[in-house]
Amino acid sequence: MERYKIGILTGGGDCAGINPAVKWAVKTALDTRLAAERNTRYEVVGIRNGWEGLMSMDPANPSDPTHVLPLSEELVRTWDRYGGTNLGTSRANPYNPRNDVSKTVLKNIELLELDALIAIGGDDTLGVASKLAGEGASVVGIPKTIDKDLPGTEYTLGFETAMNVVVECVDRLRTTAGSHRRVFVVETMGRHAGWLALEGGESSGAYIILIPEYDFSMERVNELLLGGRKSGARYEIVIVAEGAKPAGGVEFVSDDRPDSFGHRALGGVGEFVARAIREGAGLETRSMVLSHLQRGGVPCAYDRRMGRYFGIAAADLVVAKDFGKMVAYRDGRITAIPLEEALAGPHLVDVETEYDTSRYNGRRTILRHGA
Repeated sequence: MERYKIGILTGGGDCAGINPAVKWAVKTALDTRLAAERNTRYEVVGIRNGWEGLMSMDPANPSDPTHVLPLSEELVRTWDRYGGTNLGTSRANPYNPRNDVSKTVLKNIELLELDALIAIGGDDTLGVASKLAGEGASVVGIPKTIDKDLPGTEYTLGFETAMNVVVECVDRLRTTAGSHRRVFVVETMGRHAGWLALEGGESSGAYIILIPEYDFSMERVNELLLGGRKSGARYEIVIVAEGAKPAGGVEFVSDDRPDSFGHRALGGVGEFVARAIREGAGLETRSMVLSHLQRGGVPCAYDRRMGRYFGIAAADLVVAKDFGKMVAYRDGRITAIPLEEALAGPHLVDVETEYDTSRYNGRRTILRHGA
């Protein structure tokens, strides 16, 4: 019977759905019945803290538990019920132009005797995976990001749970908003993609939703809010994505220092909108930044199920030695696409078909006859 060794790592921001994917990749690889059918026995190890684990590994002790964790079916048995990532994560970039250590990563993959590497992450993590694949590494990707901005897949792990957090928080805010006749401005994550704000706002019944794909006018926002009050509304909820910006303005940045991938931390647009409502419409307004609440908590049923499917599919790709691919969900089924296709993005909200630019909300027409 042949023997192969698989490594698994998780990179970028944590979210729900990662641990289920790890669990089912491990269980599929180690399944004894499948091993007999494949005539192949696999060993699986987890790389701690994302790419940082492969960057910081001691060549004299590549199995150091600080960086490597042997994974067994018994160890991962309960992982699907936990949020975050039990392997740890980081935003480390082996291809950081200020300190390129990609050759070290490739060398450490060899030192660990990995025949395949499963990388779970968003565009940054999978971008590294794609570059490593281009240099000969046997890599498979699993899409994970609450931003849901990866092209080529209709779902990314973590999105549904994060959206549920938005809905739960808005539901809680409604009682205090109604009691005090206030406007509440809720700032969500999402970077330059408006999916979390849009679908979270649609699901929670937000009165106004502001997204990065369409610059907003504060004059129009205040006009809509005052119109709502005239119609008898006691309070309003405004959802704004962190990457949204006023017409003629620029995105709001909470930390101007770029990370190793060149990203600056966005934030502050929620307070800007709240202040502009107070000053322009004269309505009592409060702002709330959901921030990392959206990443936390246990995975919802959908993320547990999709994590399972993605993990199994990733193991299938490894078994088939179909490397350089990312697991994807398209047209209602699990499939796989080249990593390059998964990174030809970002996948953003189509304003023409998904957004009502007059109401600053989700579309009101879905069935387009004759289209």
